[in-house]
Amino acid sequence: MTTYRAAVIGLGIMGRRMMANLEQHPHFQIAGIWDPSASSVTKARAEFPSAPVADNPAALINKGVADFVYIACPPEWHKHYALMAIEAGVAVYTEKPLGVDIAESEDLVDRLERTNTPNVVNFVQASCEALGLTQAAMAGGELGAITGIDIVVQYQQWPRVWQVEADWLRFRGAGGYVREVISHFVFVTERLLGPTKITFTAASYPSDPSLCEIDIHARLDCGGIPVNIFGSCGGIGPDRQEVTIWGSKQSHRLSDFYFLATSDGEKWRNALPPNADPRATTLQRQLDNVEKWLGGKEHTLPSARDALSVQRVIEGMLAG
Repeated sequence: MTTYRAAVIGLGIMGRRMMANLEQHPHFQIAGIWDPSASSVTKARAEFPSAPVADNPAALINKGVADFVYIACPPEWHKHYALMAIEAGVAVYTEKPLGVDIAESEDLVDRLERTNTPNVVNFVQASCEALGLTQAAMAGGELGAITGIDIVVQYQQWPRVWQVEADWLRFRGAGGYVREVISHFVFVTERLLGPTKITFTAASYPSDPSLCEIDIHARLDCGGIPVNIFGSCGGIGPDRQEVTIWGSKQSHRLSDFYFLATSDGEKWRNALPPNADPRATTLQRQLDNVEKWLGGKEHTLPSARDALSVQRVIEGMLAG
């Protein structure tokens, strides 16, 4: 059995979550970890005492040390570490969004492709059973003609309670729920229907210009199919994260990333069996795909070029 060595750059929430899943997967071992934040390193040491901590990223992003690097730092730093991996001949597995500057991401994608550096981006719904079932239902004609897609997110607060240690998420420069969450659903839309283009967008922001968006309303066109996007923050109630694919015969609703409901008329019906930890199940499926990608097998993970397409839409929405 082949075991792949992972270098983890960025030890915040996402980095530590991935480390926990890497440790549970039979095809991976953690070759080393690094973060510029001493507090993040301390938290990672406490949770994963056996994981080697590198003195610097260059010592870790090295073909003699790792087979691939998982980049989980804030997105404006993704290119920096990806370029180090390109120089070292190490495969690149980066978090989404790919970046925040379109020109920088275009240059990164060009370099990845010119150097034939293997690359994927961690849109976790690429391995989600809910998306796979929807793709199969569309291919089989069960949904009929697709009449539209609605993407809706609403939060009591942003960042959410479990995200507050990632303070950068509240700032306009690289954070916000449009980049962090709606990007997932734009990826789903483009995976199902192909490229999208913006036909309308309007976002509102706090009086403090450094802070991220409060509300957004946008409309995309996907080969003539309308895609409506609504996002808001504030107010008491359960958080809402969903994308609904409306069909002339049947409609599908993907909610909270991992759940699927279908409707042939008046009611929504759960389409998946109960799962005590759907996030862990999906992350293990994602790592199954990472193993296939590294082994040169067929997989469902998006490339950096796929992620660039999503980034163009997201940054265009925010720019208005």
